[in-house]
Amino acid sequence: MEKNYKRTLVTCALPYANGPVHIGHLAGVYVPADIYVRYLRMRGEDVLYVCGSDEHGVPITIKARQQGCTPQDIVDKYHKIIKDSFTGLGINFDIYGRTSSEVHSKNASEFFRKLYDEGKFITKESEQYYDPEAKTFLADRYIVGTCPKCGAEGAYGDQCEKCGSTLSPEELINPKSKLSGAEPIKKKTSHWYLPLDQYESWLSEWILEGHKEWRSNVYGQCKSWIDGGLQPRAVSRDLDWGVPVPVEGAEGKVLYVWFDAPIGYISNTQELLPQSWERWWKSEDTKLVHFIGKDNIVFHCIVFPSMLKAYGDGYILPDNVPSNEFLNLEGDKISTSRNWAVWAHEYLEQFPGKEDVMRYVLTANAPETKDNDFSWKDFQTRNNSELVAIFGNFVNRAIVLTHKYFDGKVPARGELLDVDRETLAEIPVLRASLEKNIEGYHFREALKDAMSIARVGNKYISDTEPWKVAKTDMARTATILNVCIQICADLAIAFEPFTPFAAEKLRKMLGVCICAGIDHRKGEQETVNTYKEGEGAAIHTVSAAAPMEASSCPGFGKCVCLNWNMLGNTDILSEGHEIGAAELLFAKIEDEAIQAQLDRLDAIRAEREAAAKAEAARQVAPQKAECSFEDFEKMDIRTATVLEAERVPKTDKLLKLSIDTGIDKRTIVSGIAEYYAPEDIVGKQICILANLAPRKIRGIESKGMILMARQGDGKMRFITPQEVLNNGAEIG
Repeated sequence: MEKNYKRTLVTCALPYANGPVHIGHLAGVYVPADIYVRYLRMRGEDVLYVCGSDEHGVPITIKARQQGCTPQDIVDKYHKIIKDSFTGLGINFDIYGRTSSEVHSKNASEFFRKLYDEGKFITKESEQYYDPEAKTFLADRYIVGTCPKCGAEGAYGDQCEKCGSTLSPEELINPKSKLSGAEPIKKKTSHWYLPLDQYESWLSEWILEGHKEWRSNVYGQCKSWIDGGLQPRAVSRDLDWGVPVPVEGAEGKVLYVWFDAPIGYISNTQELLPQSWERWWKSEDTKLVHFIGKDNIVFHCIVFPSMLKAYGDGYILPDNVPSNEFLNLEGDKISTSRNWAVWAHEYLEQFPGKEDVMRYVLTANAPETKDNDFSWKDFQTRNNSELVAIFGNFVNRAIVLTHKYFDGKVPARGELLDVDRETLAEIPVLRASLEKNIEGYHFREALKDAMSIARVGNKYISDTEPWKVAKTDMARTATILNVCIQICADLAIAFEPFTPFAAEKLRKMLGVCICAGIDHRKGEQETVNTYKEGEGAAIHTVSAAAPMEASSCPGFGKCVCLNWNMLGNTDILSEGHEIGAAELLFAKIEDEAIQAQLDRLDAIRAEREAAAKAEAARQVAPQKAECSFEDFEKMDIRTATVLEAERVPKTDKLLKLSIDTGIDKRTIVSGIAEYYAPEDIVGKQICILANLAPRKIRGIESKGMILMARQGDGKMRFITPQEVLNNGAEIG
């Protein structure tokens, strides 16, 4: 039986402050979390929404070195960009903190020290990679080489970004230091480890027996780790950026980012609620939900819970850890290093007023059970064919017709026909499904439920045709539009979690507002703690510092205040309620805007391919086995001139060349048609191996071989004398 909690703590994976957030991050973590939080708040539930920047990762120090600045410069820059991007998309955390804060540094140090003092760590000496030129130990991300799984160059010591394989530095082929390019060596160092193997039995009981309801990707990955046998995991690193290890003899060592970062959730809560944070982290009445990406599963389900278990002191464990798979972009894996991404801050600049469209599309394509793909054409289609043509079209017609026939006032409802009753009866059914899906973390299906309400309304107004009925029966027209306006109010509630900007716009058109869990029409006096002031006059929530009574709502006595429990009611807006003028909820996205995005990606792809070719061209084939001087002397290499050239029929690569060797005139067949056109090489002096045994190629006797130079990228060119020589001149 599911436990009844008094409050819900929702955390989102802390994004690295070494770059902006992209649509993969949004789809995987932040949009689904925001949907969940908005839904709970509309139900009047007590919710705390926590996130912040992870500012101690190795990628941050790499970025700082690349840009010639300090790590603090990097995190300051990207913390603001990321925070502004979230706000721009309507993702409003109660606190968006930083792991570089003094509160967090103190907290993380104390956490480590308690476990250290209680003997919860083990110390291990091991050989770690060391850069002999930079004179520093190398974190896995500072080591690059060839991926042993797919052969891609530039794979990191912990992961190949091309194939996604998890790696170790030992597996890389030809590993190099990212700092100096030197070949790393092994050097002894000591670190502290959390012995996860000691928590294996407990984790197995807690997860494998106690949380079979978790998503299959989360449960399956946890089971794989546990069944494979857990190993001690390092909690410190040889670095100069991070929270210093707070014990003697630990100079030059910091807390490993995956020990440090999850404590940030606790630190951020303490910063926001210094007096009452413990009831969110140490009360069995609190439901803890971590929203993460699949690359964070092991840390949030195995490492962090083991840390909390080791620490003790009543810390609660997550009730659920909803994790999505990866989102691809136009059929290719999103990669920050290759700039193959749609960046949130750039999207907000390029598509002003389209915040909801991205939220909608990312939810509709959410990679909940498997990797999914984002395409700009699908983005355009969903906006134009769903948001504009279904949701927006229905609302616009309903409000425009109400103004046309009833001066913008909700008309009286007369006798209901079967079509009216059947239509209204569909909404509670969809509400039940919508609730079940959101509470089960199936946000893609929940969005379908919300859009189905719009489809119901769109079909109803099309089938009943009030613009035609108005010519003969105004009472019937009034009933139809009354039903339509009630459905509009349903949409203002149902879409608040998914498209909050459009929902607010619709509420303003309808002359209503939202008060979480409070129906001001009944004069209820409950208070609701949501820990944030509402954004805009149409949303009335309550701050933790000063909970307000219902009657103090700015809209009290002036407007209808909606809450989730009103969804599906048939009389949300009473007769005579005045609504505002119709405004377009969504605008069509034209082909030009989409083509601009596709052109940008094409340019990135072309630049990437050019860079790959240039890198391949720089690769030099390994030296062949030794040969003796006598072997070399056997080769008769001479200058020659091409007299005639033509393609060999029915072949793509072969050219038939007639050449003057100075000794004779002979024919050589060569596979160079993809590099030279026949007319371009007539008269060109080349070098040939004159004494190669003749052989027939496509029925043509070929006497000799043309000498060519081949680059790593496959490009081939003639070997020619620096100045024209007599044909037959010997080369040696």
